[in-house]
Amino acid sequence: MLEALQTLLLSTGVVTASEIGDKTMLMAICLAARFRRPAPIIWGILVATVLNHAMAGGVGAVLATLITPEILRWILIVSFAAMAAWMLVPDKLDDEETDEGRMKRFGVFGTTVVLFFLAEMGDKTQFLMIAMASKYKIRDILIGVAAAILVLNALAIGLGLLIFLLPPLFGEGY
Repeated sequence: MLEALQTLLLSTGVVTASEIGDKTMLMAICLAARFRRPAPIIWGILVATVLNHAMAGGVGAVLATLITPEILRWILIVSFAAMAAWMLVPDKLDDEETDEGRMKRFGVFGTTVVLFFLAEMGDKTQFLMIAMASKYKIRDILIGVAAAILVLNALAIGLGLLIFLLPPLFGEGY
């Protein structure tokens, strides 16, 4: 029980630190300002996070069975050091335009699931999940990861809703 709590707190703390200012937070702000429906956005984030990070955890667990403990220890040391260095590099937004037709076809929930799932592919938290799953129970890590991502993105959604309510900075002529 204590080990599960420690794993949950470790994964929550590490992911919270790595997700602050991440592109997914900016995406949550934009989705909230665009759709103004926080519940399906939050549910979409949860589904995408669980699917994406469960797959990453599975990869980490499989790697743990294929590699000796000594090699795995060094891989974890190097991967955590690489993650620490990577966290210092800010994320950048892509300049791709959104397709309005696809967003309407999938709805708010579907759009959020697809966007968040794709945005988390190859993200820092996915690599953290792979590294941590080789040592800890996937369930405990996944709960911590999902909790951290949901809390941070719920705050971002609130900010997106607030931004939508603010009056425009310039008059109608701009």
